[in-house]
Amino acid sequence: MLHTIAAFDRLGEENAFAVLARATALLHEGRDIVNLGIGQPDFRTPEHIVEAAIKALRDGHHGYTPANGLLATREAVVRRTLATTGVEVSPESVMIMPGGKPTMFAAILMFGEPGAEILYPDPGFPIYRSMIEFTGATPVPVPMREANGFAFSAEETLSLITPKTRLLILNSPANPTGGVTPRTEIAKLVKGLEAHPHVAIMSDEIYDVMTYDGESHSSLLAFPEIRDRLIILNGWSKTWAMTGWRMGWSIWPNGPQSGNLYDKVRKLAVNCWSCVNAPSQYAGIAAIDGPQDDVDRMMRAFDSRRRIVVEGLNAIDGISCISPKGAFYAFPNIEKTGWKAKKLASALLEDAGVALIGGPDFGILGEGYIRLSYANSEENILRALERIEAFLAK
Repeated sequence: MLHTIAAFDRLGEENAFAVLARATALLHEGRDIVNLGIGQPDFRTPEHIVEAAIKALRDGHHGYTPANGLLATREAVVRRTLATTGVEVSPESVMIMPGGKPTMFAAILMFGEPGAEILYPDPGFPIYRSMIEFTGATPVPVPMREANGFAFSAEETLSLITPKTRLLILNSPANPTGGVTPRTEIAKLVKGLEAHPHVAIMSDEIYDVMTYDGESHSSLLAFPEIRDRLIILNGWSKTWAMTGWRMGWSIWPNGPQSGNLYDKVRKLAVNCWSCVNAPSQYAGIAAIDGPQDDVDRMMRAFDSRRRIVVEGLNAIDGISCISPKGAFYAFPNIEKTGWKAKKLASALLEDAGVALIGGPDFGILGEGYIRLSYANSEENILRALERIEAFLAK
């Protein structure tokens, strides 16, 4: 019998893909399934982006690219970062990644080891905790509380930091809750972090343009006092409906004072994925520099769907749902239904034909909640709400 290292026994999964696989299997059996489980825009990648990739292929861009990405792609990220945050970064601090997860993987791998502690949002994206446990570090959940609009509390977060803390992971706008942390709270956190110079920060800002009701995203880049220990995670997948292109970017501290984090992640790229394919990078440039009409159209659609979801959920006995301020997820409270969250999610898929995700798949504090993605048509969302209501009324 072969023996792998113990770390693989601690490695978790992203259950949204398991739910997607089961929903797909039921569809193949002839079942009518409404999928509100997977966090994927239901729109096509805008045509000018697709054409840029096709042109790159026809122009002969078929070979290796630099491990940190084409200079032109990194410069596009610099322009986009300046436009959205007002902060100028160097292309020599930008890494082009094959999606968003490699940035999580790299950052957690750099700081996680037995005896270290890493703070992460809970409920939060499940890969945070999975990777922390893989490294042998101790995962320390930072509660995202409904009473606080699923924003993090600076005071509570700071209270969890110890001399063993190596990395703090933040996510706003947030998956799975749709919470958006206001700038005042972020500023309070940054001020408190002055007392903890040994703590690195990874800010997952993949949903940065996806805010509603007058809310706006505040990037951690806007705080120069933490720049030498700040890692920004972002990418193309959500904003431009490019999930399958596997295109992400991250911004890293550069230089000896930051522990040469940028060079470390570049070396990880060389050892693991080598580089990101050229056609996708040219598509990424077109996404950033091209017209944003499709992005605006998608955001208007998400906002309309969000209102339908919140209104519909709050009309169902036993369910309450605060209005998400960002991303494209609702995280309703289902405690009064009497169901455990994962059992309800499973029953809704198998018996009612609605795919969604149980809250515990996003952390130990997720019990009592389910996640619905409203990256689906209004027609399908209304069908799903009708089915949920009918199932719970039995």
